[in-house]
Amino acid sequence: MGRIVVRNLCKTYRLYARPRDRLAEWFRPGRGPRHHEARVLRDIGFELEAGTALGIIGMNGAGKSTLLRILGGTTLPTSGSFEVEGKVAGLLELGLGIHPEFNGWENARLSAQLLGHDADQIESLLSWVQEFSELGDHMDRPLRTYSTGMQVRLAFSAATAVRPDVLLIDEALSVGDVHFQHKSMARIRAMQRAGTTLLFVTHDPSAVKALCTRALLLDEGRAAALGPPDEVYDLYNAMIAERERGGAIEQRAGDDGRVATRSGSREVEVVEVAAFNAGMAAASVFMLGERAIFRCRVRARRAMALPTVGFTIRDRFGTDVFGTNSLHLGLEPFLLEAGKSVDVIFELPLEIGPGSYSVSVAVHEEADHRAGNFDWWDRALIFQVAHEGPLRFVGLARLAAEVRVVRDARDG
Repeated sequence: MGRIVVRNLCKTYRLYARPRDRLAEWFRPGRGPRHHEARVLRDIGFELEAGTALGIIGMNGAGKSTLLRILGGTTLPTSGSFEVEGKVAGLLELGLGIHPEFNGWENARLSAQLLGHDADQIESLLSWVQEFSELGDHMDRPLRTYSTGMQVRLAFSAATAVRPDVLLIDEALSVGDVHFQHKSMARIRAMQRAGTTLLFVTHDPSAVKALCTRALLLDEGRAAALGPPDEVYDLYNAMIAERERGGAIEQRAGDDGRVATRSGSREVEVVEVAAFNAGMAAASVFMLGERAIFRCRVRARRAMALPTVGFTIRDRFGTDVFGTNSLHLGLEPFLLEAGKSVDVIFELPLEIGPGSYSVSVAVHEEADHRAGNFDWWDRALIFQVAHEGPLRFVGLARLAAEVRVVRDARDG
């Protein structure tokens, strides 16, 4: 249970300039259409096995929410087909199926009824909903008195009181306090381990990379990419940059089989990216804590002040570990001559956990490559971090932790 199959799914809405045009079209069909069509989804297809987590990303209006509404059964497709096995729970629209005058108990009961739970089961779940949502006495108050974050707590708790086979979430977890976001993420991970299939719409790349095994990029209703989250997000960022400034997008498979994305106008181009140890010997393996030197060689097609040059280190899952750029580090700009190359050198100790890492580099205007992208090169360099002896920490970073004991003076 939890398998999803989508085949050639399309959704088209009819848009009318005036309400009376709809009536005229219904009652006088012989006089021709009075609407124009907006195609929101175009030939979407994919298959998800039970327990898979799919992040759905894209710009506003790309069709992400419409796709979830179709899979959740609240909207019908115009053409194509889909199959969803098992019980489906969703947080698709804040307030969907919830009455503002009902109190928390009544709304939780209503949500459970909509999910198909029987009366005896619902009553046994209500105390769990109150405990997990941490709403306390607010459960006795009408929903119209709740903040947006409190509504999300109630809706999520009611939707996940019983583990569904398929869970659909549309941006809801981006609302509310950080404590509940962490708590709900832990709940989602537990359900995933038990076999729940997750479809997750969000603009937060870290959430997709943390929760999802695959990502689907929608662009104007079409599936632009389907694959590992980090690769799909790289293409998404390149598309944003390309639309802001222009330039081509290139995708190539690296030596490790992963796809690397490159984009930008190339008015300033990254010629080479290389890694060295402290002795300036070329290196691809560094010991934990060893100083690494990353050299980014750039060349301008026309004379200009040196733009911002930056880099990001990512782990093997595509999670950003550390990134900075010349603007943040206070490098003074200077004239970059046309056709000439300069080396921008970054040096830092690799106080990060053992494993494989990639370096992405970018040359752009101001502080962000999406503001004016000259050259953005994902996975330009791969390196390893190794260690000797016992590893005395866990996680991505080795921080300078200290420990001490302080006796309680009240004990005498």
